Amino acid sequence: MSNKVNWGKEIIGEGIPTYIVAEIGINHNGDINVAKQLIDIAVSANCDAVKFQKRTPELCVPPEQRDIPRETPWGIMSYIDYRHKVEFGKQEYHEIDKYCKENNISWFSSCWDEESVDFMEQFEPIGYKIASACLTDDSLLTKLHSTKRTIIISTGMSTMDQIDHAVSLLDKDNLVICHCTSTYPCPAEELNLNTIKSLQNKFDCPIGYSGHETGLQTTIAAVVLGACFVERHITLDRAMWGSDQSASIEPQGLHRLVRDIRVIESAMGDGVKRVYDSERSVMKKLRRT
Repeated sequence: MSNKVNWGKEIIGEGIPTYIVAEIGINHNGDINVAKQLIDIAVSANCDAVKFQKRTPELCVPPEQRDIPRETPWGIMSYIDYRHKVEFGKQEYHEIDKYCKENNISWFSSCWDEESVDFMEQFEPIGYKIASACLTDDSLLTKLHSTKRTIIISTGMSTMDQIDHAVSLLDKDNLVICHCTSTYPCPAEELNLNTIKSLQNKFDCPIGYSGHETGLQTTIAAVVLGACFVERHITLDRAMWGSDQSASIEPQGLHRLVRDIRVIESAMGDGVKRVYDSERSVMKKLRRT
């Protein structure tokens, strides 16, 4: 096992600049133009990648929930129709693939079912993310493992035993584990950021952080604690309709987050105490001996 993994043409791991992902998820609300605007924001903020979510509604929505009426921006419709409304298909993902390549930013997705994995394979993704909700889906994990691609897992609403079991089904040399709390938005007192250290001590692989809080400070703290991968949802406006919008970062916040992470990285240093040349004139002026 290793504390570094290959991720497309890049590397995620210890000693490497934090890999920063802007999760678009379903915050595009089924509109390809909104998706492109969100990609533009991630590019301008110098994120490393954007992430989407892919579901097959008939497989992901339980039968008893399919006909439940849902108020949406498009009127009242059944929950299954709503899920189809916000789900991108082949045409939209071809546009996303082309647009990301034109803008020199990577993209990938969380697949919530095995059929979605087959769908995404046509785009030869750099890897996959396993959502916290899917951590206990052994069949899906086995399917994703069969692609031989790097896997990132989120660990929200999971016990350490459940994480252990999920890891046992995956390639430990090609794995990133993300600490996460699955509350939207998550209060600071439930972020439990020291779990990043616990995961580092237990698993010999890169450890990241997937955050759903409203502020930026705690995500930066995750980087200080050693998270080598960071993911936050992004939105055009937190007041937009959608279940993930309120726990997402708006454009200016994303720019600040990326900027501050890079400043923190440069400030961390190597831990070796030294006297810098810039200190010598001060030393000569202030010290008597």
